[in-house]
Amino acid sequence: MPDPTDAPQPRPAGPVTAARHAAAVDALPWDDRRAFEDVRRGRVAAIEPPVVRDASGRTVWDLTAYAFIEGDAPTTVHPSLWRLSELHRNHGLFEVADGVYQVRGYDAANMTVVLGERGYVVIDTLTCVETAEAALDLVRRHLGDRPVTAVLHTHGHLDHFGGVAGVVDEKDVRSGRVPLVAPAGFYEHAVSENVSAGPAMSRRSGFMFGPGLPKGARGHVMNGSCAAVATGRTSLIRPSHEIRRTGEELVLDGVRLVFQYVADTEAPAELTVHLPERRALCMAELISHHMHNLYTLRGAPVRDAAAWSAAIDEALNLFGDTADVMFLGHGWPVRGQDAIAELLGAHRDLYRYLHDETLRLANHGHTPDEIAELIELPESLDAYWANRGTYGATRHNVKAVYQRYLGWFDGNPAHLDPLPPAQAGRRYVELMGGIDAVLAHARTAHDTGEDRWAAELLAHALAADPGHRPARLLQADVLEQLGYRSEAAPWRNFYLVGAHELRHGAPAARPSGGPGLVSGMTTAMLLDYMAIRLNGPAAAGLRLRIGLDVTPEHLGGPTEDRLLIVVENGVLRHTPPPSLPEPTTTLRATRPALAALAHGTAHLDELLTDNTAEVIGDRTALDTLLGLLDTFTGTFEVVTPTGR
Repeated sequence: MPDPTDAPQPRPAGPVTAARHAAAVDALPWDDRRAFEDVRRGRVAAIEPPVVRDASGRTVWDLTAYAFIEGDAPTTVHPSLWRLSELHRNHGLFEVADGVYQVRGYDAANMTVVLGERGYVVIDTLTCVETAEAALDLVRRHLGDRPVTAVLHTHGHLDHFGGVAGVVDEKDVRSGRVPLVAPAGFYEHAVSENVSAGPAMSRRSGFMFGPGLPKGARGHVMNGSCAAVATGRTSLIRPSHEIRRTGEELVLDGVRLVFQYVADTEAPAELTVHLPERRALCMAELISHHMHNLYTLRGAPVRDAAAWSAAIDEALNLFGDTADVMFLGHGWPVRGQDAIAELLGAHRDLYRYLHDETLRLANHGHTPDEIAELIELPESLDAYWANRGTYGATRHNVKAVYQRYLGWFDGNPAHLDPLPPAQAGRRYVELMGGIDAVLAHARTAHDTGEDRWAAELLAHALAADPGHRPARLLQADVLEQLGYRSEAAPWRNFYLVGAHELRHGAPAARPSGGPGLVSGMTTAMLLDYMAIRLNGPAAAGLRLRIGLDVTPEHLGGPTEDRLLIVVENGVLRHTPPPSLPEPTTTLRATRPALAALAHGTAHLDELLTDNTAEVIGDRTALDTLLGLLDTFTGTFEVVTPTGR
């Protein structure tokens, strides 16, 4: 572990970085100032200062940390990313259309409220409970103290639903008093994306969004799609109604909503919403003020560029003539049918071009890395501000298209079964004459601005010797310059977090998934997560049969689920319980207790003591199973190899 007391601070931009930014300034359409007018239009009120705290006083959102973003871009930030970050500093409650308002700038995403006959129809509920409560409080203070009469989730990304418990009580949803509407598949995908791979995704999210980076021109300058991600308590409530097809309509509290079901686009389950009487169109996250990700660097299923493009075209055909304003899940609205059609058309053609050109080149035999070097967007697409790669990037998006069709293998048999990084690194370093020789070559490359090559050389050096201090510090300097040059905020953050960890060490463990998400999982989902935690090699020679009875909230309540847990062949599975033979061990637990046990946040003895669980029969098999479950700390190395 590096000693942070002797770690250098972030460096200034090198001459190559500064020259590239100067060239970018000359190539960008600075005369187009429409976004700066649109982002301020309709402002009603704001939270001043734009800070949100939880009940203990801990800050979960602080937009004041980005006050440094003004004026011309410094040489350590790509000018296009600086421009978008300036726009994201605007915050408050804004009128979008007659009876339609948005709260923007208090979390990663936007909360939209539509005035109904009795109260508010809320579209998307932000990342966490605290920011959702603050946003709704702002609405009520300026638009009236009305109840929430319906909630709509556009898709299953955490920044759009995690604050739901700050907007509506789960009991009101279960009872039917407040409908909660979402696209079909929302609930399952919300859990699988945020819990099943939660520890790995959380670790990588720390790189993609850079929450640990210092705020400043040499550190974090926002995330491209938003300023940052709030850090409060997350929640999940099962929807009471699912939208399954385009053209389906609902009337919620007197508000007519027409839906477009757009699965397998920006999210596995997603929908757009037209409000005909308000002549307003919600495009969720199919449309943004930047190029989006076909593959997100934190990790997620690759998105279908062709389906995404087709869905945008369908929306334009369905709603283009009947919408005067288009509002989005991130950023500011677009007004006027011509401007709406312009942005829809530009995004439609952007994703289609990335799709078609990638496959054209693949069918000529080019590999993903070659395609990333070859593809350049046509000027008509590239010069449009909302297509700029400040969030997604052309280089990694074309690799995503290749992966979706052809997988990770590029067809070269030499790449079919390569050595793991640590083994390959030792051999490369030996071949090049030792680690000092590698560092000498890397320094020369870095000094001449060939930082991609320097990073590759130093990756081998650190694979061979992860603790080599001079190699770590030189790689930090290299990654830092690559970060400064990146137009895409996630690329910048990945590079700068990598540099920070090489200098200061990896962060402490961070919880993933969140108790609010885990407690919302079904019994089957909880057992599937326990199956992920099962250490397969350690369990391979065992055969266990354990009964499970789940009650909603109290052990004395009715049995909600009854299952049999079976462990054999190193796999945990669950089935309906057979009539015979009865298992010798049965766990009876409340759903919250089972959630805590599955997620590893509570020990069985604790649950037995507080009477939220009991074991019927011999508990040996249950203790054996729980002893085979791994604990995920989320502290694994990213910049250097985990495996030796």
